[in-house]
Amino acid sequence: MFESSHFFFSLLILTFLAAGLVKGVTGMGLPTVAMGLLSVVMPPAAAAAMLVIPSFVTNVWQWLAGPDTSGLLRRLWPMMASIVLGTVAGAALLVRVDPLWSGLALGIALLVYASYALVSPALSIPARVEPWLSPIVGLVTGAVTGATGVFVMPAVPYLQALGLDKDELVQALGLSFTVSTVALAAGLLMHGAFRLDQLGLSALVIVPALAGMWLGQKIRARISPRRFRQFFLLFLGLLGLELVSRPFF
Repeated sequence: MFESSHFFFSLLILTFLAAGLVKGVTGMGLPTVAMGLLSVVMPPAAAAAMLVIPSFVTNVWQWLAGPDTSGLLRRLWPMMASIVLGTVAGAALLVRVDPLWSGLALGIALLVYASYALVSPALSIPARVEPWLSPIVGLVTGAVTGATGVFVMPAVPYLQALGLDKDELVQALGLSFTVSTVALAAGLLMHGAFRLDQLGLSALVIVPALAGMWLGQKIRARISPRRFRQFFLLFLGLLGLELVSRPFF
């Protein structure tokens, strides 16, 4: 029992250290990496509950540290409101579906994101379509978040296509991920998959997550972020393939 507990805590610490490191280098990826790694050894719903507090803390920090907190909130609130609706509804799938099949959905989400990000197509959203497209993107992002615990698709490509400058984009991603984290916690709580006694474990991994972010920021100053990002995306793709293949073997 002790050895099993020791392995579990070691796995949690190493997972969130790695996830924080990726976020420190690239500005994103903590929930994606944590969900992908933890879902190898536990049901995705349990993995999602573990990432609530570290994801919330790191993303609120990223959002509030930007240059235009209120302006982005006014511009993006329809998308954020739709993310909440989609996530709370979609969380039922994460909780009720067999873990093998919810893991398959997570694997597909990782593969789609890694493939898109590796190609990095240049997209641009005209200002005239933003008022009606934002809620649709938010609803789809919420449904994917609720079903898989991954926040990135299609929110990240959409925000990248809005023509925001570098600092505004990082802040907008922080806002989107913060809202997704809160909505996912609410959805898991409503469907009985998030208990108050899990808050202690979730809070415990804040330290390795922040340590990883600090280390990642140091690494970012010494290596090519582009090359690191390529290795990171290839890793996500391989992780996605493992999760996708699991129900069939």
